[in-house]
This record gives sequence, C-alpha cells and structure tokens, in this order.
Amino acid sequence: MKVLTVKNPWASLIVEGYKKYEFRSWKTNYRGKILIHAGLNIEKDMLLRFDNYNLNCVNGAIIGEADLVDCILVDKKLNEDLRNIDPVVYGKSNHVETYAWKLENIKKYKKPIFIKGKLGLWNYEK
Repeated sequence: MKVLTVKNPWASLIVEGYKKYEFRSWKTNYRGKILIHAGLNIEKDMLLRFDNYNLNCVNGAIIGEADLVDCILVDKKLNEDLRNIDPVVYGKSNHVETYAWKLENIKKYKKPIFIKGKLGLWNYEK
C-alpha cells in the first residue's frame, strides 16, 4: 500500500477531515488508496494557528488513509477557492504549493501504526 509522510499539524488536519488537499512541489500519476503517515517532525510554528481545531497530533505513525483522486497544478483560482473554504487551513504555509493532491474518503485510524516514515510515496506491507 502506498504511504505519504506528512508533518504535523498537516497530517492530523487531513485525518480529522479539515484538509482535503495536500500540497507538494512534485506531481504524481498515482491514483488510489494512500495511507497518511505523520512524520516525527512537527511544524511547531503552525500548531498555534490551529489551536481551535483541537488536534491530537500523534507522530511517527500511520494515522489514517484516503483516496488520492487527483493531482492539480495550483493556480491563482484554486488558491482563492481553497482559501474561501477555510482561510486558516489553506492560508499561507512554509511550503512550495505547486501541486494539490485531492483526497477523498478520508478515515482516521483508532489505533496508529507506529513506523518510521520515508520521503515521497513509499510502500507499506502489513
């Protein structure tokens, strides 16, 4: 199964259903189920931004799954549309937001699977 490692608070925002697009500097042709892995590193400066979201950030674990249904080149219109949906979640970040990976059917796991992550899309065998 394909896995994507995402730093917190972003990974937790995904599995809690607040964030339906994950931004990357690179595109992927992969479509299908992916596991969401919360990396060991946390963007602490971003935690305060999401204080009102009551996130329980677990790190170093697969914390959920989603279907990756599209990979969209980010343009001004998409940025505006997403910021209209949620200006806090889709506001300015510290990352290059060239491609938006559209996620659907997001599920949070009740029990995290603790495992070391990797860069890029990587494989996990249960």
